[in-house]
Amino acid sequence: MKIALVMEWSTSERNEIVFQTLKKVAEANGHTVVNYGQLNMEDNRQTYNQNAILISTLLNSGAADFVVTGCGTGEGAMLAANAMPGVCCGLVVDPSDSYLFTQVNAGNCIALPFAKGWGWGAEVNLEYVFEKLFVKEPGGGYPEHAAASEKKNAALLNQLKRVSHTDLKDILTSDDADVREMVKAAFAGRRMELFEADCKDPEILRAVKSGVNA
Repeated sequence: MKIALVMEWSTSERNEIVFQTLKKVAEANGHTVVNYGQLNMEDNRQTYNQNAILISTLLNSGAADFVVTGCGTGEGAMLAANAMPGVCCGLVVDPSDSYLFTQVNAGNCIALPFAKGWGWGAEVNLEYVFEKLFVKEPGGGYPEHAAASEKKNAALLNQLKRVSHTDLKDILTSDDADVREMVKAAFAGRRMELFEADCKDPEILRAVKSGVNA
């Protein structure tokens, strides 16, 4: 599984510790991690809204199988990600959140708080959170007697998102000036190079390039 780390400018000073912690746990479980930043405060200052566009594009194009994101509280990143097609994002604060989200909701993205509650032992909690992502195959259900119902509801939610969301390519090539600017910012800097290397959907890649160059 390929995991993308997508952080915003306000928490960029924690990017390296989050990346190294995620990389350590992911690689121990046979997965790879790509760090989309933001790497420092001097970069393009991507917000969680711009990151949501990137996250949806990564997941829908096959460039990533799972995304770890966040913001100061994790709330904004979660809401923005869930506003986009093909993203099922859960707010994760502690290891039990991580385990229950993967087992009950079988989502493809988690949002973490990178400012609120970040104090002594934060990196320890972070490692435990990541470990619980990989304990079992996603969607196993919890508690066990409710697994069948949970799997059905998770599938129905994905179906509902498919019919209620605008096609991603229409978002990427939108004529709305604000959306165009967000698309350009979402793929600014090294992000475009990283995405292009891993993208598996030529149509989405063309849409991204069209939106970025509009």
